[in-house]
Amino acid sequence: MNRAPRRVVITGLGVVSPLGIGKAEFWDALAAGRSGIARLESIDPDGLPTSIGGEVRGYDPKKFVPTSQRKNLKVMARDIQLAVGAARLVFEDAGLSDNRPDPQRIGIDFGASMISSELNDLAASAVRSRDAADQFDYRKWGTEAMGHMPPLWLLKYLPNMPSCHISILYDLQGPSNSITQAEAASNLAIGEAFRIIARGAADVMVAGGCDSKINPLALIRLCLLEACSRRNDAPAEACRPFDSDRDGMVAAEGAAAVMLEELEHARRRGARIYGELVGFGTGCDARPAGAALDGTGYRVALAAALRDAGMTPGALGYYNAHGAGTREGDLVEARALHDVFGDHAARIPVSAHKSGLGNAMAGCGALEFVAGLLALEHGLIPPSLNCPRPDPRCRLNVVTGTPRPLERPSFVSVNATRLGQAAALIVRKLEDA
Repeated sequence: MNRAPRRVVITGLGVVSPLGIGKAEFWDALAAGRSGIARLESIDPDGLPTSIGGEVRGYDPKKFVPTSQRKNLKVMARDIQLAVGAARLVFEDAGLSDNRPDPQRIGIDFGASMISSELNDLAASAVRSRDAADQFDYRKWGTEAMGHMPPLWLLKYLPNMPSCHISILYDLQGPSNSITQAEAASNLAIGEAFRIIARGAADVMVAGGCDSKINPLALIRLCLLEACSRRNDAPAEACRPFDSDRDGMVAAEGAAAVMLEELEHARRRGARIYGELVGFGTGCDARPAGAALDGTGYRVALAAALRDAGMTPGALGYYNAHGAGTREGDLVEARALHDVFGDHAARIPVSAHKSGLGNAMAGCGALEFVAGLLALEHGLIPPSLNCPRPDPRCRLNVVTGTPRPLERPSFVSVNATRLGQAAALIVRKLEDA
């Protein structure tokens, strides 16, 4: 006999972002319309096409790891260190730091990217790979240079290591998975964790994502593959989702985690409930190589999430947009929203949080999902920044200036990759709290 899916709620938030560390700092900055995008300080950006980004400043990973485990920080890349901080904060916020559930009934699903190596870890090997003409010689790399890599180099940069380190720190013996799907990774991880609890394979799941593109190799790769803003003279104004003058995304870093919990499990322990996760959908453009995006991924994901939630577009309080600030990407997203929402697309309030956060790639969905949950808690939609001239082709109701009241206690949060993979999540206030 098929059982009805179990209901899943959010009981904890942890965030490490360019707008602040912890949910209070994060919300204050969002509501005030502050930007976390500035000229880069942790690396020297001279010579790069872009010298700006969303950096997490003042973050000390040692504060988020027990003294006995701090030796492990040397095998944690920046991305992983940010994730560990978000995990510490989410356990504290959920009230599970000292009152852990059955370790076999709590798991983790986390999004991450291909983690870029620090230059110092590659320097010795790179020098030994040069030929007589000072060019990189792949034969030398294989025969002479690789032996000079740090012995634990691979463990520092594997994208499954955020999940591994968090599992070890918090004794998570339940389902564990890592998802590497660029900007869609966090939403896919949260959605998969939602399904795991709904079908009874766990009672509690840590879910979210992390990434850091504040790295010379990562920035070079982004500038080659993505449309990046060149507004180096005005960092805070650079990311302009749905604005007529947008010229590209802004790289960033950050991590966020949410605690997902089966409803009755949360009620029994008297947990604070931020909202109920009621819908999840995914889609993909599935386009041939070289073909332009047409928004199929967005349309399929949004329609599937609405069906899953049993909701109509008119019941949603706001649209938490991907809104990366690229010329074509924003237009594709807007057209897909009109296709799925119909007349509601021009009315539903839209906010794009990358305007102040930048694009933390695999971590962006989790950061923006937390922003949506805080909007739900406070009854206010944080404004998008840098949209003084909304693009008339997008025809969206972009929230600007000051926060706007959230008239319906629900939201949909969407993220998508440049290749058309999209994932959507729908949350609403718990109706029978």
